[in-house]
Amino acid sequence: MKYAGLLVMPAGFFLSIAAVLLFPAPAPRTAFVLCGLAVEGLGLVVAVRGHMEPRGESRR
Repeated sequence: MKYAGLLVMPAGFFLSIAAVLLFPAPAPRTAFVLCGLAVEGLGLVVAVRGHMEPRGESRR
């Protein structure tokens, strides 16, 4: 899962860049940029959670 998060973050970045380049109107551009930032945030969360040590009985 940690590699999936690292692959999703650039996808959100490129989604934001594509929105700025392709949409001339500010409303759809803003919506897609916010969606791209949300995708980047979700990728960051998945990457961080994938690198965390699992909780269990070994941790005291």
